[in-house]
Amino acid sequence: MTATSIIPKASTPALNRPNTVAVGTIVWLGSEVMFFAGLFAIYFTLRSMAPELWQFETDKHNLTFAAINTAILVSSSFSCQFGVFAAERLQPRATGWKPSQWGMIEWFFLTYALGAIFVSGQVWEYATLVSEGVTLSSNAYGSAFYMTTGFHGIHVAAGLVAFLLVIGRGFAVKNFGHKEATSAIVVSYYWHFVDVVWLGLFFVIYIIK
Repeated sequence: MTATSIIPKASTPALNRPNTVAVGTIVWLGSEVMFFAGLFAIYFTLRSMAPELWQFETDKHNLTFAAINTAILVSSSFSCQFGVFAAERLQPRATGWKPSQWGMIEWFFLTYALGAIFVSGQVWEYATLVSEGVTLSSNAYGSAFYMTTGFHGIHVAAGLVAFLLVIGRGFAVKNFGHKEATSAIVVSYYWHFVDVVWLGLFFVIYIIK
């Protein structure tokens, strides 16, 4: 037996590469942060130019209704995360009727419902403000309010579509695996981002006025 034959061969360590889909989503969300930062900058700039107008128009908001609608959206982040936990343990569907036995699909359906309620609440608020003369073209406040909240609403609607796609995929595949779980995790990144942005908007528009 030669000396070289008894020397153990060095094993090549496995490379733990980050998931490209998750990394790409995080990078894209970084660009979305810059987009909303621009909207916030526009809002603050216009407000600094017309503080009296802001005081007059913000008094038309229903703070209680907005707070309830905000709580609904925030609660959807929790149901979304429970859906992610189910996806990570590769459980697409419920094994029982209790919430502790729900799978990704049930939790994401609940998240979708809460998000849809939030959007409906926003539409109702828009209709109320329009009836009081606050429109996109009425004044600077109307333009700033509808631009910031409107673009956020579009993002929420896009998130609802994403939830439907992930739910549909959960129903379609025979073997729910890590690929499907990654899709659920990526959608949750987006949804949590949308929720955080709304908390900022809620504080700026309804609290500090």
